[in-house]
This record gives sequence, C-alpha cells and structure tokens, in this order.
Amino acid sequence: MDRREKEQFVAEMSDALQRTAIIVVAHYSGMTVAELGALRKQTREAGAAFKVTKNRLVWRVIEGTRFAGLTPMFRGPTAIAYSADPVAAAKVVVNFAKTHPKLVVLGGGFGEQVLDAEGIKALATLPSLDELRGTLVGLIQTPATRIAGILQAPGGQLARVLAAYAKANDPGAPEPDSEAA
Repeated sequence: MDRREKEQFVAEMSDALQRTAIIVVAHYSGMTVAELGALRKQTREAGAAFKVTKNRLVWRVIEGTRFAGLTPMFRGPTAIAYSADPVAAAKVVVNFAKTHPKLVVLGGGFGEQVLDAEGIKALATLPSLDELRGTLVGLIQTPATRIAGILQAPGGQLARVLAAYAKANDPGAPEPDSEAA
C-alpha cells in the first residue's frame, strides 16, 4: 500500500465511522479467503460492513473519535465489522464465529462505550432495528383496530335499539337488521 492508498483508506474509514453506531473488533487468523468472503457477504446483507484492517492505519482513523478507546484491541491480525444499526454488525460476527472458531471476537465500541467480547455477544442477542420497528408498528396497529371495533359496536347496538323501539311503536315498521353488528 503506497502513501496515497493509505491516505485514501484513512479518509474513507473516517467518513464511514462517523455514520457508525457500533464497531466489532475480531481476530481472523487462520481463516481462508472463502470464509472471509462469506463473512463479508453476510455483513453486507445485514446492512453492515466488514474489513480486514491495518492496525496503524486504524489507530490514525479512530484517534480523537468516540472509538479511541478501542486502540488496545488492534494487535495482531484484526478485522472490524461496523454498521449504523447498533445490533447488525454484532449479530453477524457473533453468529459467524459460532460456526467458525478461527474468528475470535475481541470486543468493540458502541457509541463512546468500549465493550468486551461478552458485551458484544450480549448485544448480538438483541433484536435488530428493523425487527424492533416491525414490533412497534404491530403494537401501534393492534390498539387502533381494537378502538375502531369498539367505536363501531355501540353505534350498531344503538341502531338495533332504535329499530326495535320504532318497531314497538309502529307495527308497520321494517324488521331490525340483524347483520348490522
């Protein structure tokens, strides 16, 4: 990597990390190119990114940022996964590490907080942002449909009572509609 490529890498990573909620740091020693490719593909599908890093360049990127506390983790063959969704990167890396023991999760950063490997694993068990949004929409919609049903029920009951009253007072009035409920 020449100087220009290093400067470009630092600029791209700095820009990417400004929009990032989480960084997961892992060792990948002994993994094949095919395994790393599969991990990259899974992280992309989850809306995250995975990069094999050059430690000294990452130190320059995270220096002075909210992820500066991660510097000690960058020793040896390290890679990072990062995403704007606070759970996506952690979930993909932790799940991949379960079936590929050569990928070792070291820890990471969530906002300004430095997490150890157990913290990343705990974060990976949480539902993703999209799953939470779906649950929230479902919770909002359910009461709305119940409220609509409740509001319609008294109107139907009132119409049946009025029709019965009209029938009682006027023998020639039509039968109340039993399907109005």
